[in-house]
Amino acid sequence: MGTVATPHAAHEQAALVIVGAGLAGWTTAREFRKLDTRTPIVLLTSDSGDFYAKPTLSNACAQKRSAEQLVTTPAAKMAETLNVTLHSHTAVRSIDTQAKTLTLSTADGATHTQAYGQLVLATGAHPIRLPLQGDASAGVQSVNQLSDLAHFQSTLGAAPKTVLIMGAGLIGCEFANDLLLGGYRVHVVDPTERPLAALLPAAAGEQLRAALQALGAVWHFGATVQAVKHSTDASPLAITLSTGDVLGADVVLSAIGLRADTALASAAGIACERGVVVDDHLQTSAPQVFALGDCAQYASAGARALPYVMPIMNAARALAATLTGTPTALVFPLMPVSIKTPALPTVVAAPHPAQAGAWVADALDAAAAQSGGVWRFMDPEGQQRGFVLTGGQTTRRMELAKTTVL
Repeated sequence: MGTVATPHAAHEQAALVIVGAGLAGWTTAREFRKLDTRTPIVLLTSDSGDFYAKPTLSNACAQKRSAEQLVTTPAAKMAETLNVTLHSHTAVRSIDTQAKTLTLSTADGATHTQAYGQLVLATGAHPIRLPLQGDASAGVQSVNQLSDLAHFQSTLGAAPKTVLIMGAGLIGCEFANDLLLGGYRVHVVDPTERPLAALLPAAAGEQLRAALQALGAVWHFGATVQAVKHSTDASPLAITLSTGDVLGADVVLSAIGLRADTALASAAGIACERGVVVDDHLQTSAPQVFALGDCAQYASAGARALPYVMPIMNAARALAATLTGTPTALVFPLMPVSIKTPALPTVVAAPHPAQAGAWVADALDAAAAQSGGVWRFMDPEGQQRGFVLTGGQTTRRMELAKTTVL
């Protein structure tokens, strides 16, 4: 089954089993091992299990780094260091929460059963795919893991190409900046009126639009992609927008968001909404089954998913304590997000979506305003509930974090 390393004296019936070898899965294993060096850990993943930082996927092109070069620790080394039995290239087909077993299948078609004492679902999320017309629509790509990046880079090849990006959210803007720095021509299509419209106040979004445009980004706001067809013109693809415009490109990259992978949990009768529903202790509706990461809908975050690095790190620490016998409620601290757009460095500490209030810009002198901006999200009582920093003002991250009320 692609076993990489086997723990000493493994008693599989009492094992902690983790499904998923992304940041959430491996971090849970690491935090658990800090507290418990004896309980067997079995980690199951459909890919190789190599460890890498997922945020590096969206800035690899400018750095001329291949997917292989993004791997920081090979799977075998991770398994050895953490004393984990790793089954790579193994699919989990079903969960029996009554028998506390999983049904697995490997690439060769063999089927196996894995028992668990406690089960952690770290199945991540899948890119959202919109239905598109056109004979080339199946070739629209998304980059959500190493194999996706490898395919994307192989499609780009060595010669400068034109890439059309669907989506001007965080990932779309990061990829746009990365590709522009890598020498590619970039079009960005989005139905809103500016980049990062869901995260940034209007003025900050306008700063980012101008900064990426100065690098060469061509924006198409108030539009969506309707069809992707093969073309006999200079560009291999003809992309039709909802506005009626037709654009030429070599590659289309979809960056319109992620959807939690709840299929395994849902099929097992575990409660799922926008993600696998977990309580403050990351417990699902099934006994001894927990979830975290991009697949989870956190009660601690107001029934939200939090698809960023810091929430995963905090969740894994709390979960490890709970799994080892010290029930620990997850309490998220303030977790500002750094957006990797070198054209305009940006830090966002977003308020809860249901939080009443408005963005208020700091009055800066001319020199300070030239280097970026500061916006605070103020509630009706005058308390700061979030902030956005751009450009040179990002150095004030700690200062504003201290004045933000959760």
